[in-house]
Amino acid sequence: MGTGQLYQNSDQEIIEHLRQRGKERRRSEEQLFERFSYFIREGMSKHALSEDDSFSAYSDSVLSAIEKIANHSFEGRSSLKTYLYQIFHNKCVDFIRKKSTNKGSVHRTESMTNMLLYISDSAKSAVQILIDKSDWNQLKEKLTELGENCRQLLGLWSDSYSDKEIAAAIGYKTADVVKTSRLRCLEKLRQLYRPA
Repeated sequence: MGTGQLYQNSDQEIIEHLRQRGKERRRSEEQLFERFSYFIREGMSKHALSEDDSFSAYSDSVLSAIEKIANHSFEGRSSLKTYLYQIFHNKCVDFIRKKSTNKGSVHRTESMTNMLLYISDSAKSAVQILIDKSDWNQLKEKLTELGENCRQLLGLWSDSYSDKEIAAAIGYKTADVVKTSRLRCLEKLRQLYRPA
């Protein structure tokens, strides 16, 4: 069996496993990610994205596909490859648009940190302590809502562990799987912070 087993599951088997919970689902997520990871190179050559940007677009695409497959939005009218590639292509185009849009808006934002520059030092430290304490309490609460796996993964990541070190510590198969899982956890965290 060995590494060849990774590529033996058919589209239908992967789809069925992604609609389940547990180890089979996690294994199918890994298979889907690894099976089409060569898209990352295509994002770099066809869309002139950096390796990091192409990897991010690909990871986002896989997460989106997994979510759509799991909630039965994917109807199977095309192969997984075609379906994932269409999502990936759109994400690459979005990435390019976002980058060109952000170049024009860099100087228009005023962050809380910048506003603190206008407050006296003693008041600044009191305000900063309140912000930090409030943010930290809220973050701890949200991390608890995410569940143990995400809490542990994000905790190690925030302590500057590499994806490879996290994979070894938590038992993930590869650093790529850690990165994909981390992106999924961060997206869940973002969703929790959004107002209802």
